[in-house]
Amino acid sequence: MNNQIFSNTKQKLEIAIIGAGISGLCMAINLKKIGISSFKIFEKADSLGGTWRDNTYPGAGCDVPSFLYSFSFEPKYNWTLSYPKQPEILQYLEYCADKYGIKQHIQFNTEIITAIFEHEQGLWSIHTRTNEKLQADILISGCGQLNRPKIPNTPGINTFKGTQFHSAQWNHQYNLSDKTVAVIGTGASAIQFIPLIAKEVKKLFIFQSSANWILNKQDYKFNQFQHWIFKTFPFTVNLYRLWIYLTLEFLLVNGVLQKDGILGKIFTAYLSHQRHQKVKKAALQSVLEPNFPVGCKRVLLSNDYYETLQQPNVEVITNRIKAISTNSVLTQDDQEYPIDTLIFATGFHATNFLSPIKIIGLNNELLEDKWKDGAEAYKGIMISGFPNLFLLYGPNTNTSNSIIFMVECQVRYIISCIRLIQRKSLQYLDVKPNKQSLFNQKLQADAAKTVWSSNCANWYKTDKGKIVNNWPQSTLCYLLTTFRANLKDFDCFDQDKN
Repeated sequence: MNNQIFSNTKQKLEIAIIGAGISGLCMAINLKKIGISSFKIFEKADSLGGTWRDNTYPGAGCDVPSFLYSFSFEPKYNWTLSYPKQPEILQYLEYCADKYGIKQHIQFNTEIITAIFEHEQGLWSIHTRTNEKLQADILISGCGQLNRPKIPNTPGINTFKGTQFHSAQWNHQYNLSDKTVAVIGTGASAIQFIPLIAKEVKKLFIFQSSANWILNKQDYKFNQFQHWIFKTFPFTVNLYRLWIYLTLEFLLVNGVLQKDGILGKIFTAYLSHQRHQKVKKAALQSVLEPNFPVGCKRVLLSNDYYETLQQPNVEVITNRIKAISTNSVLTQDDQEYPIDTLIFATGFHATNFLSPIKIIGLNNELLEDKWKDGAEAYKGIMISGFPNLFLLYGPNTNTSNSIIFMVECQVRYIISCIRLIQRKSLQYLDVKPNKQSLFNQKLQADAAKTVWSSNCANWYKTDKGKIVNNWPQSTLCYLLTTFRANLKDFDCFDQDKN
């Protein structure tokens, strides 16, 4: 391969995209829509799909309604269920990649390990795991926030002789029948697969660090008549999408998630009532009662989790894990639980954006150093001192509504930046430090007013309490914030003066 796969010209910008998940595909499709086809997607795996390629555990699915979990430019009308399962989401992404001719732009089995901004050339110099050296005018990260499984550093974990794996790296060749299984973690993935594996294992120990707020999942099948309506009258798809979007926006983003809000108190009472109705075992009542406000951690959706915990072969353990031995889990109260299988449902390294890629910007500044106190970016997309680097699903862009909505906002903003570069014959854009600083000061002030800042451990914030994952305002506000790039926000380098 030619060391420089992209040329640096005024007429035609050349773009490198990292990751072929939802974000990378959305960016690529929209580039083609505006006539830019000289880009390449670098994907470390051998297939596309990102999160929905990796997470194949039993029951894997999305907790965003299916009709909202598709691109606005390619709405899917024939979803099977009201909440989509992993195979159908992956099939949809494959369909989009085929329809828009994206696969020809993807270089699979290529992991980016280093990206260095060459100031004099105005280029990103990119290095892969296999020692390929590439160059691009623009670098776009589609790595997302939930791509690196987190395994706790528990004493003795490496001595365990049984089978162990993370839920995002499910071992489908391993038969759980008649096994004694320990599941560590009770988050969004765990409550999806626990009810299913509980039916086949001999004994299931669930190690819970804290109880979660759980809402009944209004999951149902769409019938042929509904599919016919959506197909025959396409406007009904958009109306349905709008109704779901506005409902989530009002109830969650503008209501429940606000600290000490009246809707939050009503929702708390409702969820508590649901739990008391379902949990009949007195011993489990206190164990399953959350000790933090609704929304401080992700509200989980399930119709069968509480019922599963009351099965005779299932036991919930709340004592902290002290160590793991060759064939058991030892808790802080010195109780030992013999097991032969260990499943981690312990989430992801969500706050370490772009890690483990080494990103070096102007003045040889390492992005990891710049973010030592917690990641932040301008509008969640650009970072001062790292010209022509754009992030999709970057810091503070997670939402309780559809993340695809947020990604499309970011793609629109990036395209407006590209048009600025083209129109003004600029070599690069670098967001002004004061613009980024003021933006994040207001963002953190708004985040402090939400339940995320309450006293609970969640993946939305760093160990020091800085909220780095979530957007604290409405998604409509984010749409307006990212609608179009403003040249006044940037320090620019003019090609003609180079």
